[in-house]
Amino acid sequence: MTSRADKLGRMVSLVKLQLRLSEWQLAQLRQQERSLQDEQEWLVGALNDGKPPAGSSNESIARRLNRTSVGARAVQAQAAQQLDQVRRETRRVKQLEEVAKTALADKLRDAEKRALEEMTGTSLTVRAWTPQPANRNKT
Repeated sequence: MTSRADKLGRMVSLVKLQLRLSEWQLAQLRQQERSLQDEQEWLVGALNDGKPPAGSSNESIARRLNRTSVGARAVQAQAAQQLDQVRRETRRVKQLEEVAKTALADKLRDAEKRALEEMTGTSLTVRAWTPQPANRNKT
């Protein structure tokens, strides 16, 4: 039978993996955001030069800039939501780690108690329920 501490330890590992995935997704969104911003800068530069690149017109560049801007705003919104999720999961990991740490400490205390009982040959729980003899040295 697995202990509560073992189960909590596995839960912490799983939640940490979920956190790492969320962090990776956030990094991907940030990279996508940077790429779109770079493209916007290039398109604005192309419009400001007055000479569109070969095969492009100012209108096509303006449409592309508009699409890129809309896409950048959408990615920024997704990145903000993902950042919130990363923060929530980080808090959850910390909370679960504390609970798991407490459960592990309880498990270790119980193991030490059992080991002590085995060494002394008495059960502390049995002794607690057994009436203690009266002190016979009273006068």
